[in-house]
Order: sequence, then C-alpha cells, then structure tokens
Amino acid sequence: MERLDASELAHRLARNAEAVCRHYLSTGRREGAYWLVGDVRNTPGRSMFVRLKETLRGPAGKWVDAATSEHGDLLDVIRESRGLADFKDVAEEARSFLSLPRPQPRPMATRPSSPRSNAPTGPSDAARRLFAMSQPIERTFVEAYLRRRGITALHGTGSLRFHPRCYYRPEEHSPTETWPAMIAAVTNLSGHVTGAHRTWLDPGGFSEATLGKAPIDTPRRAMGDLLGHAVRFGIAGEVLAAGEGIETMLSLRCVLPSMPMVAALSAAHLSAILFRDALRRLYIARDNDPAGDGAMTTLIDRAQSAGIEALVLSPRLGDFNEDLRLLGVDALRAALRVQIAAQDVARFMELAA
Repeated sequence: MERLDASELAHRLARNAEAVCRHYLSTGRREGAYWLVGDVRNTPGRSMFVRLKETLRGPAGKWVDAATSEHGDLLDVIRESRGLADFKDVAEEARSFLSLPRPQPRPMATRPSSPRSNAPTGPSDAARRLFAMSQPIERTFVEAYLRRRGITALHGTGSLRFHPRCYYRPEEHSPTETWPAMIAAVTNLSGHVTGAHRTWLDPGGFSEATLGKAPIDTPRRAMGDLLGHAVRFGIAGEVLAAGEGIETMLSLRCVLPSMPMVAALSAAHLSAILFRDALRRLYIARDNDPAGDGAMTTLIDRAQSAGIEALVLSPRLGDFNEDLRLLGVDALRAALRVQIAAQDVARFMELAA
C-alpha cells in the first residue's frame, strides 16, 4: 500500500471534496461553492460550511462550524463522522475511500426530497452538541484536575464531561487553538441542557499559579442560555445549596455529599437562579468578595419573597475550594457544621470517623 502522510492524504481528499462530503456528510447538500451540514458528525442542519473548491477565502476541503467555531480539514470530517480515535484508523479509512471511483453527483431534479431539520443551530444547540460529543470524566484530565484541587468526592458528577481537544479562540480573528477541557452542562429545572461551561486545562499538569487551568487569557467560558439555570449535582428537593463556581460546590460536596447543589457560574447568574416549587431551605455558598456579597443579598431577598428559608455559608478564605485546599477537609467540615441547620447535619454531613 502506498504510504502517504497526513498532509498528502488531506490534499488528495480535498481534490475530491464534494465526493467526500456526499459520503461522510450525507445529511447535507451543496450550495454554490460549499457543502452545508449541521456539524462535523453529520448532524442535519446548516451551520457547518465545507469549501468544495479553492477560493480567495482559502483552499478546498477546509471547513468551519459557525455555531461552535470548530474547524479543520477532511481528515477531521472522516474522524468525527466515523467516531475514530487513532490516526492510523483515520488514515486507513481515507485510503480506502480514495481507492474508490469518485461518485457522480446526482442531478438536482432527482435528488430525494428528504425532510430538512428544523433544529435550532444557535448557542444552546451548539452547547448540547459539545456536551454530547464529550466523554465521562473517569481517568481523564478532568478527574486529575479536580483531585489536585482537593476534590475527591466525584459522585453525582454526570453533568461534567471531558473533551480532549476543545477549541479555543483568544479573539475573534485569532487562530483557533485546542486544549483539553472540562465541559459542564447547564440545565434548566426540567433537566434540559440550555448551555455549557468550558474550563480549559493544562495538559502539562497542575501548578499553584494556574491551579491546573490552561495558561491562556480566559480559561473559563460559557455558552448558551444561562440566565436562571445552573450546573447541577444531585437531585434537588426541599433543600439545596447554590454557589458560583463548579469547584466551589464540589468542595462543599466533600463534606456534604448527599446535599443537592448547583453552580450558577457567576455572581450575576447566582442571584438569578430559578427555584423549584418544592424548595424550602436554600443554602447560599457565597464567595468572599464584593460580587459574592451582592449576589447573596439579592438571592436572600428573592428566596424570602418566595417563602424559602435562606441561610448563608461563608468561607474563611476566598472561596470554599481555597478553604479545602489550604485548610483541609476537617477544618472545612468543622466550619460548615456550625453554619447549617441542626437537622441537616445528620441528614447531609459526612462526619469524621
């Protein structure tokens, strides 16, 4: 078999770009010089554009997903549409395709009138796709990142996933980079994914300067519909703890393992979280800064107006993850034990042996 490197394989595929698209992105269709499809995994839609011939904008075979900012070449199309992980499998599939005669385009008049998707292609839809294409966190950079931050209670973290090559663009016109990332699903009260939060991670490991986050300007970004919604841990009932950061709330779960919790991702969004009808007591895990104080005040007023008891949990340092890392789990347990209602100590707190 002729040995070809990645660039030569991509070049040969680009010379047959429309045939590649018809084969691997079959839910799409040609419009002018582009192939339009929902995404690189062959989802119906129109947010992804594949250039079918060289233009002033660039060479044939390059694609970009306007909804997610993902981009790549036709080798990426083969990898994602076929769910392949290793390059040797991608290369084998590409070689197999290139040995076939180029399919003849079907005349427009005989093209079947398959129903077109009416699914939205906005930020919330992109967030759902990003979460769906990510993997569980077990034995990944995400698990290592959380454990290095002192978080060992990883039960009930189905709202978190790992993406090994999540796209990051520093600015609108900057080149796109890829970093491993923790992907968190933002959901509404019905459990429907409305957004996603990305924490890009440093593949080189943990450092005190970055706490394991990627060395980039904005290692945390959210997308989709966030207002009123949150990242959820556990099934909420009459009691709920709410705070800003994912790491903050997971730190609390190390000593309150069965208490349902939500991370609103920012002070502004914390003050606007929606309440379930069954909620009777709300613990507000404040961050020790002016924004955290403002969110706390607003949330207390909203909770009390809804007939919900509101109790504040305050860290000794900047936030509860800082307390966990620097003071230790026993100190965090002792501090929280005197801040939560007496009946909730036995119900939710993991007591030291």
